[in-house]
Amino acid sequence: MTKKPKSDYAIQTVSNALRLLEMFEGEERLGVTELSRRLDLHKNNVFRLLATLEQSGYIEQCAEDDQYRLAVACLELGHSYVSSNSLLDRARPALERLSAEVGETTHVGVARGDEVAHLDGVLPDQVLVTSLRLGSRLPLHATALGKTLLGFASEERREAFDRDRIAAGLEARTPATLVDRAKLLDELRAAAAQGFAVEIEECEPGMVCAAAPVHDASGAVVAAISVSAPTVRVSEDDLHRRVVPAVVAAAADLSRQIGFQAA
Repeated sequence: MTKKPKSDYAIQTVSNALRLLEMFEGEERLGVTELSRRLDLHKNNVFRLLATLEQSGYIEQCAEDDQYRLAVACLELGHSYVSSNSLLDRARPALERLSAEVGETTHVGVARGDEVAHLDGVLPDQVLVTSLRLGSRLPLHATALGKTLLGFASEERREAFDRDRIAAGLEARTPATLVDRAKLLDELRAAAAQGFAVEIEECEPGMVCAAAPVHDASGAVVAAISVSAPTVRVSEDDLHRRVVPAVVAAAADLSRQIGFQAA
């Protein structure tokens, strides 16, 4: 008997409620009209979703302008996720050690669709730093984290990204962003072969980054960690000579801590 895909069991109202919560990423407040436009839902449906989420403590209405914002239950749920996630528990000290070693900003990220989600990060003791991106999402193809996660993904996942995302056209965040299909696929193959990926001002002008994969006990890549730095302090040569070995070693150590045993 063929099993139905899980998408066949999805409840549309629940999916819409989750989509509504995601609309608040990077937004302090949103109104019913704007949410209706972004979600392509009728205002009455949006209002009912907001009322339900407000009753559960995930959304609250601002008295001064009647707009809505995330409420404390979202924070509590986030804390619960962090406290129950052994990867993040172990990643935090690894990021702190790596940041102290190289003197730059460190992150741990995971793939979420066609983007990389930054779960945690550490700032160095420097005046000029690359900013923390906690909770933010960036295109996979434009980041060292994303290229690492794509490079170590299954062949099916890379083929799907090629078919569904690259074919539709990639966003050029800077003049250096890889949007050429052949060049990007070469980078992904190189990342898998060498065990790391770099990006030189492909995501933000004036910033370089290196990332390496984190494997779990089964050998699957479950995350990647990175070091990002301003180009005025870290040249491309310095990135490869000093930063790449440090981030690869840190990722390997974190992998061992969560059960990975290299062959």
